[in-house]
Amino acid sequence: MSVHTHPRAVSRRDFLRTTLAGAAALAAVTGAARAAAKRPNILLILADDVGQDAMGVYGGTSFPTPNLDALAESGMRFNHGYSMPVCHPSRVTLLTGRYPFRLGEAAWGTFPRAEEGNTIAHVLKRAGYTTAVAGKWQLTLLQDDPTHPVRLGFDRYCLFGWHEGPRYYQPHIWQDGALRDDVADRYGPDVYREFLTDFMRSSGDQPFFVYYPMALCHDVTDDLEEPVPYGPRGRYDSFGEMMAEMDRQVGLLLDDLEEAGLRRDTLILFCGDNGSPVQSIISAENGAYQREPVTMTYQGVTVQGGKGTFLDGGTRVPFYASWPGVIDPGTVTDALADFSDLLPTCAEAASAPLPESPPLDGQSFLPVLRGEREEGRPWVFAQRGEPCWVRTVRYKRYGDGRFYDLDSDPSEKTPLAPDALSGEARAVRDRLGAVLTALGREGAG
Repeated sequence: MSVHTHPRAVSRRDFLRTTLAGAAALAAVTGAARAAAKRPNILLILADDVGQDAMGVYGGTSFPTPNLDALAESGMRFNHGYSMPVCHPSRVTLLTGRYPFRLGEAAWGTFPRAEEGNTIAHVLKRAGYTTAVAGKWQLTLLQDDPTHPVRLGFDRYCLFGWHEGPRYYQPHIWQDGALRDDVADRYGPDVYREFLTDFMRSSGDQPFFVYYPMALCHDVTDDLEEPVPYGPRGRYDSFGEMMAEMDRQVGLLLDDLEEAGLRRDTLILFCGDNGSPVQSIISAENGAYQREPVTMTYQGVTVQGGKGTFLDGGTRVPFYASWPGVIDPGTVTDALADFSDLLPTCAEAASAPLPESPPLDGQSFLPVLRGEREEGRPWVFAQRGEPCWVRTVRYKRYGDGRFYDLDSDPSEKTPLAPDALSGEARAVRDRLGAVLTALGREGAG
Protein backbone atom coordinates (compact mmCIF):
# COMPACT_ATOMS: atom_id res chain seq x y z
CA MET A 1 0.00 0.00 0.00
CA SER A 2 1.37 3.37 -0.99
CA VAL A 3 1.34 6.32 1.39
CA HIS A 4 0.65 9.79 0.01
CA THR A 5 1.91 12.74 2.04
CA HIS A 6 0.15 16.05 1.85
CA PRO A 7 2.49 18.70 0.40
CA ARG A 8 2.15 20.84 3.55
CA ALA A 9 3.55 17.97 5.60
CA VAL A 10 6.90 18.06 3.75
CA SER A 11 9.47 19.86 5.89
CA ARG A 12 11.67 22.62 4.53
CA ARG A 13 14.71 20.36 5.11
CA ASP A 14 13.11 17.53 3.12
CA PHE A 15 12.15 19.97 0.40
CA LEU A 16 15.69 21.29 0.15
CA ARG A 17 17.13 17.77 0.25
CA THR A 18 14.81 16.70 -2.57
CA THR A 19 15.51 19.83 -4.60
CA LEU A 20 19.28 19.52 -4.22
CA ALA A 21 19.17 15.82 -5.07
CA GLY A 22 17.12 16.58 -8.15
CA ALA A 23 19.49 19.34 -9.16
CA ALA A 24 22.45 17.02 -8.69
CA ALA A 25 20.75 14.31 -10.73
CA LEU A 26 19.89 16.83 -13.42
CA ALA A 27 23.47 18.10 -13.43
CA ALA A 28 24.74 14.53 -13.74
CA VAL A 29 22.40 13.84 -16.65
CA THR A 30 23.30 17.15 -18.28
CA GLY A 31 26.99 16.44 -17.76
CA ALA A 32 26.60 13.00 -19.29
CA ALA A 33 24.71 14.49 -22.21
CA ARG A 34 27.45 17.05 -22.72
CA ALA A 35 30.08 14.34 -22.56
CA ALA A 36 28.12 12.29 -25.08
CA ALA A 37 27.72 15.35 -27.27
CA LYS A 38 31.50 15.68 -27.47
CA ARG A 39 31.72 12.30 -29.11
CA PRO A 40 31.45 12.69 -32.85
CA ASN A 41 29.08 11.06 -35.22
CA ILE A 42 31.19 8.82 -37.47
CA LEU A 43 30.69 8.35 -41.20
CA LEU A 44 33.00 5.76 -42.75
CA ILE A 45 32.90 5.83 -46.56
CA LEU A 46 34.51 2.94 -48.43
CA ALA A 47 34.93 3.35 -52.18
CA ASP A 48 35.02 0.11 -54.20
CA ASP A 49 37.98 -0.45 -56.56
CA VAL A 50 39.47 3.03 -56.23
CA GLY A 51 43.20 3.48 -55.71
CA GLN A 52 45.21 6.63 -55.06
CA ASP A 53 46.03 6.82 -58.77
CA ALA A 54 42.39 7.66 -59.60
CA MET A 55 42.03 10.58 -57.17
CA GLY A 56 42.72 14.23 -57.87
CA VAL A 57 44.28 15.06 -54.51
CA TYR A 58 46.90 12.37 -55.06
CA GLY A 59 47.85 13.54 -58.53
CA GLY A 60 45.33 11.66 -60.66
CA THR A 61 44.10 13.85 -63.52
CA SER A 62 41.94 11.50 -65.60
CA PHE A 63 38.80 11.59 -63.45
CA PRO A 64 37.63 14.87 -61.90
CA THR A 65 36.66 14.35 -58.25
CA PRO A 66 35.91 17.86 -56.97
CA ASN A 67 33.72 16.84 -54.01
CA LEU A 68 36.15 14.22 -52.75
CA ASP A 69 39.09 16.56 -53.29
CA ALA A 70 37.29 19.20 -51.23
CA LEU A 71 36.62 16.64 -48.50
CA ALA A 72 40.33 15.76 -48.41
CA GLU A 73 41.32 19.43 -48.28
CA SER A 74 38.93 20.02 -45.37
CA GLY A 75 40.93 17.65 -43.19
CA MET A 76 43.94 15.33 -43.28
CA ARG A 77 45.16 13.28 -46.24
CA PHE A 78 47.31 10.21 -45.63
CA ASN A 79 49.96 9.60 -48.27
CA HIS A 80 50.50 6.12 -46.88
CA GLY A 81 47.15 4.41 -46.32
CA TYR A 82 47.11 0.72 -47.26
CA SER A 83 44.51 -1.95 -47.93
CA MET A 84 44.66 -5.59 -48.90
CA PRO A 85 45.06 -6.24 -52.66
CA VAL A 86 41.39 -7.24 -53.06
CA CYS A 87 38.13 -6.33 -51.40
CA HIS A 88 37.00 -9.21 -49.18
CA PRO A 89 40.06 -9.35 -46.90
CA SER A 90 40.07 -5.55 -46.70
CA ARG A 91 36.48 -5.51 -45.50
CA VAL A 92 36.98 -8.27 -42.95
CA THR A 93 40.02 -6.40 -41.60
CA LEU A 94 38.08 -3.12 -41.42
CA LEU A 95 35.23 -4.68 -39.48
CA THR A 96 37.38 -6.62 -36.99
CA GLY A 97 40.62 -4.66 -36.62
CA ARG A 98 42.42 -7.96 -37.23
CA TYR A 99 44.38 -9.31 -40.18
CA PRO A 100 42.75 -12.01 -42.32
CA PHE A 101 45.17 -14.78 -41.35
CA ARG A 102 43.97 -14.40 -37.76
CA LEU A 103 40.45 -15.31 -38.86
CA GLY A 104 41.06 -18.63 -40.54
CA GLU A 105 41.30 -17.03 -43.98
CA ALA A 106 37.54 -16.45 -44.24
CA ALA A 107 36.33 -17.66 -47.64
CA TRP A 108 35.04 -15.18 -50.17
CA GLY A 109 31.54 -14.08 -49.24
CA THR A 110 31.77 -15.24 -45.62
CA PHE A 111 32.52 -13.77 -42.23
CA PRO A 112 33.92 -15.72 -39.25
CA ARG A 113 31.14 -16.54 -36.79
CA ALA A 114 33.39 -16.10 -33.78
CA GLU A 115 33.97 -12.44 -34.72
CA GLU A 116 30.34 -11.42 -35.20
CA GLY A 117 30.14 -9.80 -31.77
CA ASN A 118 33.46 -7.97 -32.05
CA THR A 119 32.87 -5.79 -35.11
CA ILE A 120 33.38 -2.06 -35.30
CA ALA A 121 29.58 -1.66 -35.27
CA HIS A 122 29.22 -3.64 -32.03
CA VAL A 123 32.07 -1.72 -30.40
CA LEU A 124 30.27 1.56 -31.09
CA LYS A 125 26.80 0.21 -30.27
CA ARG A 126 28.04 -0.76 -26.82
CA ALA A 127 29.18 2.84 -26.39
CA GLY A 128 25.69 4.17 -27.16
CA TYR A 129 25.89 4.72 -30.91
CA THR A 130 23.10 3.91 -33.32
CA THR A 131 24.43 2.13 -36.40
CA ALA A 132 23.59 1.64 -40.08
CA VAL A 133 25.16 0.28 -43.25
CA ALA A 134 24.20 0.76 -46.89
CA GLY A 135 25.68 -0.21 -50.24
CA LYS A 136 27.75 -3.37 -50.80
CA TRP A 137 27.84 -6.13 -48.18
CA GLN A 138 29.67 -9.07 -49.80
CA LEU A 139 30.02 -10.98 -46.53
CA THR A 140 27.12 -13.36 -47.20
CA LEU A 141 24.25 -13.96 -49.60
CA LEU A 142 21.44 -11.99 -48.00
CA GLN A 143 18.80 -14.26 -49.52
CA ASP A 144 20.29 -17.06 -47.39
CA ASP A 145 21.05 -15.01 -44.28
CA PRO A 146 19.04 -11.76 -44.17
CA THR A 147 19.86 -11.09 -40.49
CA HIS A 148 23.62 -11.16 -41.03
CA PRO A 149 24.20 -7.36 -40.94
CA VAL A 150 22.17 -7.15 -37.72
CA ARG A 151 24.25 -9.89 -36.08
CA LEU A 152 27.35 -7.90 -37.01
CA GLY A 153 26.02 -4.89 -35.10
CA PHE A 154 24.02 -2.78 -37.54
CA ASP A 155 20.63 -1.52 -36.38
CA ARG A 156 19.52 -0.77 -39.93
CA TYR A 157 20.74 -1.78 -43.38
CA CYS A 158 20.09 -1.22 -47.09
CA LEU A 159 22.31 -3.48 -49.20
CA PHE A 160 22.29 -4.90 -52.71
CA GLY A 161 22.22 -8.68 -53.01
CA TRP A 162 25.84 -9.45 -53.80
CA HIS A 163 25.91 -12.14 -56.53
CA GLU A 164 22.12 -12.17 -56.39
CA GLY A 165 21.27 -9.32 -58.73
CA PRO A 166 22.10 -5.82 -60.01
CA ARG A 167 23.59 -3.08 -57.88
CA TYR A 168 23.04 -0.13 -60.25
CA TYR A 169 20.04 -0.30 -62.60
CA GLN A 170 16.90 -2.22 -61.55
CA PRO A 171 18.77 -2.89 -58.31
CA HIS A 172 18.26 -5.97 -56.14
CA ILE A 173 18.17 -4.39 -52.68
CA TRP A 174 17.58 -5.91 -49.26
CA GLN A 175 16.53 -3.55 -46.50
CA ASP A 176 16.20 -4.61 -42.88
CA GLY A 177 15.52 -8.25 -43.74
CA ALA A 178 13.18 -7.81 -46.70
CA LEU A 179 13.68 -7.50 -50.44
CA ARG A 180 12.51 -4.10 -51.64
CA ASP A 181 9.86 -4.11 -54.37
CA ASP A 182 9.78 -0.36 -55.00
CA VAL A 183 13.16 0.31 -56.63
CA ALA A 184 12.89 -1.23 -60.11
CA ASP A 185 13.06 2.22 -61.70
CA ARG A 186 15.69 3.61 -59.32
CA TYR A 187 19.46 3.98 -59.57
CA GLY A 188 20.95 1.88 -56.76
CA PRO A 189 23.53 4.41 -55.47
CA ASP A 190 20.73 6.97 -55.05
CA VAL A 191 18.77 4.49 -52.92
CA TYR A 192 21.74 3.68 -50.65
CA ARG A 193 22.59 7.34 -50.12
CA GLU A 194 19.01 8.41 -49.44
CA PHE A 195 18.63 5.61 -46.88
CA LEU A 196 21.71 6.84 -45.02
CA THR A 197 20.59 10.46 -45.18
CA ASP A 198 17.23 9.52 -43.63
CA PHE A 199 18.98 7.46 -40.96
CA MET A 200 21.37 10.24 -39.98
CA ARG A 201 18.62 12.85 -39.89
CA SER A 202 16.50 10.65 -37.63
CA SER A 203 19.26 9.88 -35.13
CA GLY A 204 18.23 12.72 -32.82
CA ASP A 205 20.60 13.30 -29.91
CA GLN A 206 22.10 9.81 -30.17
CA PRO A 207 25.48 9.70 -31.95
CA PHE A 208 25.53 7.57 -35.07
CA PHE A 209 28.01 5.30 -36.79
CA VAL A 210 27.31 4.99 -40.50
CA TYR A 211 29.27 2.58 -42.67
CA TYR A 212 28.89 3.36 -46.37
CA PRO A 213 30.57 0.65 -48.47
CA MET A 214 29.73 2.15 -51.84
CA ALA A 215 28.76 0.04 -54.84
CA LEU A 216 30.81 2.47 -56.92
CA CYS A 217 33.20 2.04 -58.69
CA HIS A 218 33.06 -1.75 -59.04
CA ASP A 219 31.84 -3.08 -62.37
CA VAL A 220 28.66 -5.15 -62.65
CA THR A 221 28.20 -8.70 -61.42
CA ASP A 222 29.20 -11.15 -64.18
CA ASP A 223 28.26 -14.56 -62.79
CA LEU A 224 24.46 -14.51 -62.95
CA GLU A 225 22.41 -16.59 -65.40
CA GLU A 226 21.47 -13.43 -67.31
CA PRO A 227 23.56 -10.24 -67.56
CA VAL A 228 22.30 -7.42 -65.37
CA PRO A 229 20.47 -4.55 -67.12
CA TYR A 230 22.23 -1.75 -68.96
CA GLY A 231 21.82 1.82 -67.84
CA PRO A 232 20.52 4.74 -69.95
CA ARG A 233 23.66 4.74 -72.11
CA GLY A 234 22.71 1.40 -73.62
CA ARG A 235 25.74 -0.26 -72.04
CA TYR A 236 27.38 -0.49 -68.64
CA ASP A 237 28.93 2.64 -67.20
CA SER A 238 32.67 3.01 -67.75
CA PHE A 239 35.08 3.33 -64.86
CA GLY A 240 35.39 7.07 -65.52
CA GLU A 241 31.61 7.49 -65.50
CA MET A 242 31.38 5.57 -62.24
CA MET A 243 34.12 7.77 -60.76
CA ALA A 244 32.08 10.86 -61.62
CA GLU A 245 28.99 9.30 -60.05
CA MET A 246 30.90 8.30 -56.92
CA ASP A 247 32.03 11.89 -56.50
CA ARG A 248 28.49 13.16 -57.03
CA GLN A 249 27.01 10.77 -54.48
CA VAL A 250 29.54 11.77 -51.81
CA GLY A 251 28.93 15.44 -52.58
CA LEU A 252 25.18 15.00 -52.13
CA LEU A 253 25.68 13.13 -48.86
CA LEU A 254 27.92 15.90 -47.53
CA ASP A 255 25.35 18.50 -48.58
CA ASP A 256 22.69 16.54 -46.69
CA LEU A 257 24.88 16.45 -43.58
CA GLU A 258 25.42 20.19 -43.79
CA GLU A 259 21.75 20.93 -44.33
CA ALA A 260 20.82 18.79 -41.33
CA GLY A 261 23.30 20.65 -39.13
CA LEU A 262 25.34 17.48 -38.57
CA ARG A 263 28.51 18.18 -40.50
CA ARG A 264 30.43 19.94 -37.74
CA ASP A 265 29.84 17.10 -35.28
CA THR A 266 30.80 14.30 -37.68
CA LEU A 267 34.13 12.59 -38.20
CA ILE A 268 34.25 11.49 -41.84
CA LEU A 269 36.71 8.82 -42.93
CA PHE A 270 37.13 8.01 -46.62
CA CYS A 271 39.21 5.19 -48.12
CA GLY A 272 39.30 2.71 -50.99
CA ASP A 273 39.08 -1.05 -50.44
CA ASN A 274 41.91 -1.86 -52.87
CA GLY A 275 43.59 -0.44 -55.96
CA SER A 276 41.86 0.60 -59.17
CA PRO A 277 40.81 -2.25 -61.49
CA VAL A 278 42.93 -3.53 -64.36
CA GLN A 279 39.83 -3.59 -66.57
CA SER A 280 36.10 -3.03 -66.28
CA ILE A 281 33.04 -4.60 -67.94
CA ILE A 282 31.47 -2.32 -70.53
CA SER A 283 28.87 -4.56 -72.23
CA ALA A 284 27.45 -8.08 -72.52
CA GLU A 285 26.36 -9.45 -75.88
CA ASN A 286 25.26 -13.03 -76.56
CA GLY A 287 26.32 -14.06 -73.08
CA ALA A 288 29.89 -12.79 -73.48
CA TYR A 289 31.19 -9.86 -71.43
CA GLN A 290 33.34 -7.21 -73.06
CA ARG A 291 35.90 -5.47 -70.90
CA GLU A 292 38.03 -2.40 -71.44
CA PRO A 293 41.35 -1.56 -69.78
CA VAL A 294 41.32 0.98 -66.96
CA THR A 295 44.15 3.44 -67.50
CA MET A 296 44.70 6.86 -66.00
CA THR A 297 47.22 9.65 -65.73
CA TYR A 298 48.78 9.66 -62.30
CA GLN A 299 51.41 12.21 -61.33
CA GLY A 300 52.04 12.85 -65.02
CA VAL A 301 52.45 9.18 -66.00
CA THR A 302 49.95 6.87 -67.71
CA VAL A 303 49.30 3.84 -65.50
CA GLN A 304 46.93 0.90 -65.49
CA GLY A 305 44.93 -0.09 -62.45
CA GLY A 306 46.70 -2.52 -60.13
CA LYS A 307 43.89 -4.24 -58.20
CA GLY A 308 44.90 -7.72 -57.11
CA THR A 309 48.62 -6.99 -57.06
CA PHE A 310 50.87 -6.33 -54.08
CA LEU A 311 52.32 -3.20 -55.74
CA ASP A 312 51.27 0.29 -54.72
CA GLY A 313 48.71 0.21 -57.53
CA GLY A 314 46.93 -2.61 -55.72
CA THR A 315 47.28 -1.65 -52.06
CA ARG A 316 47.96 2.10 -51.72
CA VAL A 317 44.55 3.68 -51.47
CA PRO A 318 42.94 7.05 -50.83
CA PHE A 319 42.77 7.50 -47.08
CA TYR A 320 41.65 10.72 -45.46
CA ALA A 321 39.69 12.19 -42.61
CA SER A 322 37.68 15.34 -41.99
CA TRP A 323 36.41 16.58 -38.62
CA PRO A 324 35.68 20.32 -38.38
CA GLY A 325 37.26 22.01 -35.40
CA VAL A 326 39.45 19.01 -34.59
CA ILE A 327 41.49 18.16 -37.69
CA ASP A 328 43.34 21.08 -39.24
CA PRO A 329 42.24 21.61 -42.85
CA GLY A 330 44.75 21.04 -45.63
CA THR A 331 46.93 18.69 -43.59
CA VAL A 332 49.00 16.01 -45.30
CA THR A 333 50.74 13.25 -43.37
CA ASP A 334 53.26 10.51 -44.14
CA ALA A 335 52.11 8.54 -41.11
CA LEU A 336 51.47 4.88 -41.93
CA ALA A 337 47.96 3.42 -41.58
CA ASP A 338 46.22 0.29 -42.74
CA PHE A 339 42.68 -1.10 -42.55
CA SER A 340 43.16 -2.73 -39.16
CA ASP A 341 43.52 0.78 -37.69
CA LEU A 342 40.01 1.96 -38.54
CA LEU A 343 38.27 0.11 -35.70
CA PRO A 344 40.55 1.31 -32.86
CA THR A 345 40.56 4.86 -34.29
CA CYS A 346 36.76 5.04 -34.35
CA ALA A 347 36.61 3.48 -30.89
CA GLU A 348 38.98 6.06 -29.42
CA ALA A 349 37.08 8.92 -31.06
CA ALA A 350 33.86 7.54 -29.55
CA SER A 351 35.40 6.84 -26.12
CA ALA A 352 34.34 3.23 -26.69
CA PRO A 353 36.15 0.36 -24.94
CA LEU A 354 37.77 -2.18 -27.23
CA PRO A 355 36.99 -5.90 -27.01
CA GLU A 356 39.11 -7.47 -24.27
CA SER A 357 39.88 -10.41 -26.51
CA PRO A 358 41.08 -11.33 -28.99
CA PRO A 359 43.79 -8.65 -29.30
CA LEU A 360 43.60 -6.29 -32.25
CA ASP A 361 46.25 -5.79 -34.90
CA GLY A 362 45.18 -2.20 -35.46
CA GLN A 363 46.45 0.93 -33.74
CA SER A 364 44.48 4.14 -33.37
CA PHE A 365 45.70 7.03 -35.51
CA LEU A 366 43.43 9.51 -33.71
CA PRO A 367 46.46 11.28 -32.13
CA VAL A 368 47.75 11.88 -35.67
CA LEU A 369 44.38 13.34 -36.70
CA ARG A 370 44.39 15.65 -33.69
CA GLY A 371 47.91 16.85 -34.39
CA GLU A 372 49.21 15.35 -31.14
CA ARG A 373 51.65 13.07 -32.93
CA GLU A 374 53.28 13.05 -36.36
CA GLU A 375 54.37 9.43 -36.52
CA GLY A 376 51.92 6.64 -37.20
CA ARG A 377 52.56 2.99 -36.63
CA PRO A 378 56.07 1.72 -37.51
CA TRP A 379 54.88 -0.74 -40.19
CA VAL A 380 51.78 -1.86 -42.08
CA PHE A 381 50.76 -5.28 -43.39
CA ALA A 382 48.95 -6.70 -46.42
CA GLN A 383 48.10 -10.21 -47.54
CA ARG A 384 46.13 -12.08 -50.17
CA GLY A 385 45.87 -15.70 -49.18
CA GLU A 386 49.30 -16.96 -48.19
CA PRO A 387 51.53 -14.26 -49.80
CA CYS A 388 52.02 -11.13 -47.73
CA TRP A 389 54.28 -8.17 -47.07
CA VAL A 390 55.16 -5.82 -44.27
CA ARG A 391 56.52 -2.35 -45.02
CA THR A 392 57.64 1.05 -43.84
CA VAL A 393 57.25 4.20 -45.92
CA ARG A 394 60.44 3.37 -47.82
CA TYR A 395 61.12 -0.36 -47.52
CA LYS A 396 59.01 -3.47 -48.11
CA ARG A 397 59.73 -7.05 -47.11
CA TYR A 398 57.67 -10.00 -48.36
CA GLY A 399 57.05 -13.16 -46.42
CA ASP A 400 59.23 -15.06 -48.88
CA GLY A 401 62.19 -12.81 -48.06
CA ARG A 402 62.18 -10.38 -51.01
CA PHE A 403 63.16 -6.89 -49.90
CA TYR A 404 62.75 -3.63 -51.86
CA ASP A 405 63.76 0.00 -51.56
CA LEU A 406 60.64 1.70 -52.88
CA ASP A 407 62.33 5.07 -53.23
CA SER A 408 64.64 3.73 -55.93
CA ASP A 409 62.45 0.88 -57.23
CA PRO A 410 58.74 1.74 -56.82
CA SER A 411 57.72 -0.89 -59.40
CA GLU A 412 59.64 -3.58 -57.46
CA LYS A 413 61.63 -4.75 -60.45
CA THR A 414 64.69 -6.00 -58.57
CA PRO A 415 64.84 -7.15 -54.94
CA LEU A 416 67.85 -6.00 -52.96
CA ALA A 417 70.52 -8.61 -52.36
CA PRO A 418 70.97 -9.25 -48.61
CA ASP A 419 74.76 -9.01 -48.86
CA ALA A 420 74.66 -5.65 -50.66
CA LEU A 421 72.55 -3.65 -48.20
CA SER A 422 73.52 -0.40 -46.53
CA GLY A 423 73.57 -0.34 -42.76
CA GLU A 424 70.18 1.40 -42.63
CA ALA A 425 68.57 -0.98 -45.12
CA ARG A 426 69.95 -4.04 -43.31
CA ALA A 427 68.58 -2.82 -40.00
CA VAL A 428 65.12 -2.22 -41.49
CA ARG A 429 65.18 -5.59 -43.24
CA ASP A 430 65.94 -7.27 -39.93
CA ARG A 431 63.20 -5.36 -38.10
CA LEU A 432 60.61 -6.24 -40.74
CA GLY A 433 61.74 -9.86 -40.62
CA ALA A 434 61.16 -9.83 -36.89
CA VAL A 435 57.65 -8.46 -37.47
CA LEU A 436 56.86 -11.24 -39.94
CA THR A 437 58.17 -13.80 -37.47
CA ALA A 438 56.04 -12.36 -34.68
CA LEU A 439 53.01 -12.50 -36.98
CA GLY A 440 53.82 -16.06 -37.93
CA ARG A 441 54.17 -15.06 -41.59
CA GLU A 442 57.92 -15.46 -42.14
CA GLY A 443 58.33 -17.70 -45.17
CA ALA A 444 54.78 -17.07 -46.43
CA GLY A 445 54.79 -16.60 -50.18
